[in-house]
Amino acid sequence: MIPSGEVEVLRPLFAAVVVAASAASAPAGAAPAADPGAADQVRAVTTLVRGMTLEQKVGQLFVTYVHGQSADEAHPGNLRDFGVATPAEVVARHQPGGVVYFNNSSYDNIDTPRQIAALSNGLQAASRIPLAVSTDQEMGLVTRIGPPATQFPGNMALGAGRSARDAERAARTTARELRAMGVNQNFAPDADVNSNPANPVIGVRSYSSDPALAAELTAAQVRGYQQHPLSPHAVSATAKHFPGHGDTAEDSHTSLPVVDRTVEQWRALDAPPFEAAIAAGVDSIMTAHIRVPGIDPSGEPATLSKPAIDLLREDLGYDGVVITDSLAMAGVRQLHPDAEIPVLALKAGVDQLLMPMNLGEAIGSVVAAVRAGELTEQRIDRSVLRVLRMKLLRGVLTSPPTSPARVDSTVGAAAHLATAREITDRTVTAVRNDAGVLPLATRPTAPLVTGWGETATRTLASTLGGTALPTGTAPTEAQVATAVRAAGAADLVVVLTNALSRQPAQRALLTALLATGTPVVAVAVQNPYDVAHTDAPTWLATYASGTVAMASLARVITGEVRPSGKLPVAVPGPRPYPFGHGLGW
Repeated sequence: MIPSGEVEVLRPLFAAVVVAASAASAPAGAAPAADPGAADQVRAVTTLVRGMTLEQKVGQLFVTYVHGQSADEAHPGNLRDFGVATPAEVVARHQPGGVVYFNNSSYDNIDTPRQIAALSNGLQAASRIPLAVSTDQEMGLVTRIGPPATQFPGNMALGAGRSARDAERAARTTARELRAMGVNQNFAPDADVNSNPANPVIGVRSYSSDPALAAELTAAQVRGYQQHPLSPHAVSATAKHFPGHGDTAEDSHTSLPVVDRTVEQWRALDAPPFEAAIAAGVDSIMTAHIRVPGIDPSGEPATLSKPAIDLLREDLGYDGVVITDSLAMAGVRQLHPDAEIPVLALKAGVDQLLMPMNLGEAIGSVVAAVRAGELTEQRIDRSVLRVLRMKLLRGVLTSPPTSPARVDSTVGAAAHLATAREITDRTVTAVRNDAGVLPLATRPTAPLVTGWGETATRTLASTLGGTALPTGTAPTEAQVATAVRAAGAADLVVVLTNALSRQPAQRALLTALLATGTPVVAVAVQNPYDVAHTDAPTWLATYASGTVAMASLARVITGEVRPSGKLPVAVPGPRPYPFGHGLGW
């Protein structure tokens, strides 16, 4: 049980919830009065915490995956990983504070919006304390829930659009749809400043290489996701990956990257978006599995580093929830046994522990550490209270189950799709137009779309009314020859590229198509760094390859929309382009 004196911790931790809820309910211009409803909720949480066992409190600190698409689906993965058959049984047995949804073959939680809502309702029904239901709906490159949910092109595209209003509208729309499906915590926005063009894991997930622009849009999206206290349409935002994953040349999913920054450099380059998120009231901040020797010379990843978390808590003054990145990633597992990692993270100052390798073992290791005196129960209490405060602030502790009618009327609503179209149209960037190919004088009658991306090429070809010829990441000589023959019958060729600077076969395809004499438009559909590595006279950048981005690209190519995006990163290479470059016509 929580000691009666320690309940006093509730006062500073929950006071902001009462004030914020009161302000939200006050008439415009009026001083907020006490909100009895919010005060009642705080008292209820106080009583809840007093009645929790140590095991229940420790469980609140963990966010786990589950296998399956319905709460009562028997899945062999659950038996293997948790010793029970269904997702509901996982929740009932281990009483975690949250669950996280994925759309991959390993966990496979996502099919349709109604299915997601039913899964959320079923898991909430199995939990003694309402769950933080989370996913990674960053949009763009990292999107767990696809159509019919409204799609946006992602952070770097928003950086090209240069509009904080658009960034906030995109987040607000995404939050409304997530909440309708029973998801109440989004692991977004990505607040990393992508200062390394060779970064293999961030790239277009970042708004910009400019700290000020990244900070402005991070704050805007935090506001959009979280809206106002107790909103039934909001989700907890999660700024990631602290202290900043933007200057890595390795992927922390498979290695432990090193960022060579001094504390002063970190403050200037990586800290501003996190400071902006905190000023905007962000509910949670996710740590990175990276080494920063200038912050902590011990060699520990930031997730397990007290000096790194102290920067967040003390230097930046953050008292919200700190959550780890997945504890199944290689970057956090290289130095310690899996059972020790949750204890070390809590010692460093973390609150939520995401996806440990063995949930039962992880909970047991933390409980054992408390009973052995390695961690105090008061330390556990503080993190539990932060987690419950987050749930209280977003109305999770009192929310009714989501309804199928709400799902159908909200997810993919016509107004949301129109918003996505408007925003995405403002992100396409014209980087080069040396030959004056664009804007087209007349709409092409026989366009060929080729290059990277099976889905992207076919989507764009369908929109333009042309032929698709996907050639993949590394086109073969035979594929190049086929594309050249097809270009002979086309009146326009559009070549989609992705990581062309590292793929000589993509450059060979583009060079061969330029030699045909048919007008060619090259398009970097992920990182814009491709544009510096060929002499193609016409280059556009979309920063995303999804349906909404390809539709906007088609409108720019055909002249329906004028390009207005500006490069949100500097593009180095043989033909470099500065931050902010962008053509118009």
